[in-house]
Amino acid sequence: MTDSTSRSARTRRVVIGVTAGLALAIGAPLAASAHVHVTPETASAGGTETLTFSFSHGCDGSPTTAVAVDIPEGVGNATPVVQGGWTITRELGTDGVPTRVVYTADTPVEDGFKAAVSMDVLFTEGTADTTLAFPVTQTCAEGETAWTQIAEDGEDPHDLDAPAPLVAVGDVADADAGHGDADGSGHASDDAVTAAADAEDAASVPSADPVARWLAAGGLAAGIAALVVVLVRGRRKA
Repeated sequence: MTDSTSRSARTRRVVIGVTAGLALAIGAPLAASAHVHVTPETASAGGTETLTFSFSHGCDGSPTTAVAVDIPEGVGNATPVVQGGWTITRELGTDGVPTRVVYTADTPVEDGFKAAVSMDVLFTEGTADTTLAFPVTQTCAEGETAWTQIAEDGEDPHDLDAPAPLVAVGDVADADAGHGDADGSGHASDDAVTAAADAEDAASVPSADPVARWLAAGGLAAGIAALVVVLVRGRRKA
């Protein structure tokens, strides 16, 4: 094998490595985003929390026509938030508490567009220190995806293909919290209101899967390292 042939073969191998690394760096975050996310992911027992279920994908590219959220036991009430673009229906239990809330899109949501639906959820005191799953069924123009999988003990939830959105419920909410400020006026200060709004905005952005981040970082680093090798060898040959 001549020197030029050898150099050509090495260059091809490096280019393949760079391409694979960049593909991993780009593909891992995309795979992590292909879920139905719930925000916030935590709540207090005995209190009401506004849960937002968001997605930015269809069913294998098919546009989304409806999203159905199953309400788990332990929820004292679930009140859908009326919002434009969706027609909302409920299935009620014998106690009048919704067991399922269905949001039907007035216009199908195209794959690659972000959409979200919301509801106010009352967590009973009996749910303290538990994690509740809110299974979601995403119906599309063609096909559907049931986001209902729950990790077993010892199983990594990141290994699931279609995990159900989870909410970790903490201790019983303090009944006196948020009902007054330092001067006893009975109203939260402007700083407190601003801080709460900032926290809500931050929570509304779905966090990327940590595993996907590490994979992406590793793939990108490998691609950059391979590219550096090509440049260095090219300078030496020159």
